[in-house]
Amino acid sequence: MPVKIRLSRQGRKRNPFYYIVVTDSRTPRDGRFIERIGSYNPNTNPATIDLEFNKALTWLQKGAQPTDTCRAILSYKGVMYKHHLLKGVQKGAFDEAVAEERFETWLKEKESKIEAKNEKLAKAKQDGVKKRLEAETKIKEAKAQKIAEKNAEEAKAEEAVEEEAKTEETKVEETAQAEATPVKEATPEEKTPEQATAASEKKVEDKEQ
Repeated sequence: MPVKIRLSRQGRKRNPFYYIVVTDSRTPRDGRFIERIGSYNPNTNPATIDLEFNKALTWLQKGAQPTDTCRAILSYKGVMYKHHLLKGVQKGAFDEAVAEERFETWLKEKESKIEAKNEKLAKAKQDGVKKRLEAETKIKEAKAQKIAEKNAEEAKAEEAVEEEAKTEETKVEETAQAEATPVKEATPEEKTPEQATAASEKKVEDKEQ
């Protein structure tokens, strides 16, 4: 029976995740399977891979053929490399201790690369958050400055209106005072010499008549 290691799609529309299964190559993609040996979630960064290492290695040794995607996943987790080393042990190229040593060295290098990538992603995320906060701060400062300028303009306009109202009120009061002041007649003492002479002459004329 041709056995394959492949992905079985799960999850919602536009948000899939996959089971890594061992199945008969003649069955439908999401049909029955022989054994589930892990899962793969491409929606995270980096992708989340949960794999039962020993089961995957055992099926490879039994002749199961992984699809291209599953081969990449198995290579990422070191299953393909371990399978290659065990083949070398079977052929007598080196012993099992050397194979284990080589695999441990590869595993440490892989873990250091993964850790470096995670640190890089975390730093990029922090930088992105910092840039967004700086951009938001600039926007808030610009808005606050516009509001302050608008308030200053409104305050100036109100002062101008108040000043104009005070000026108009002063003019009205002055006009009212001027209209209310009575006109005094000139007393004899206040009359000019010409006015006094004219008044005397008028009195004389009145007596003669």
